[in-house]
Amino acid sequence: MPPSPEPILSRAAVAGHPLHPMMIHFPVASLVALVPVDVAYLMGGDPFWARAGLWLAGVGAVGGWIASLAGLVDLLTVRRVRRLVTAWGHALLAVMMLSLASMNWLVRVGSDLGSLVMPWGIGLSLLTGGFIALAAYLGGRLVYEHAVGVDTTD
Repeated sequence: MPPSPEPILSRAAVAGHPLHPMMIHFPVASLVALVPVDVAYLMGGDPFWARAGLWLAGVGAVGGWIASLAGLVDLLTVRRVRRLVTAWGHALLAVMMLSLASMNWLVRVGSDLGSLVMPWGIGLSLLTGGFIALAAYLGGRLVYEHAVGVDTTD
């Protein structure tokens, strides 16, 4: 088993706990939940699901951009993070995903409830979900392979 890498501490942290991994859970959950909510609207036509989709898209987009600021602080201020291709790939995928999520939300805000869920809303939701999976994979590699944001002191 290879030796574990020297941890890379986060500069965007509270009491040693990195903010970015703490802040991404609600936006990710909102954007992932958007897919079955869109399907529920398409299957049943109940306006409740269109309203829920509007809110999930908004929470996911706005919350994701806020969470990304903490990750951006580490990317730009921690030299060892900047040197990791995985970190740049994670950041690039996250920006693409958040751009899609923002577009998805803006499409919904400017339309009659549910009128654009098919094809634009569901398509953007599925594409966003794919980007979330890729960004999450690279984020996991940053933590488990490169020890970014990991404090091993007792």
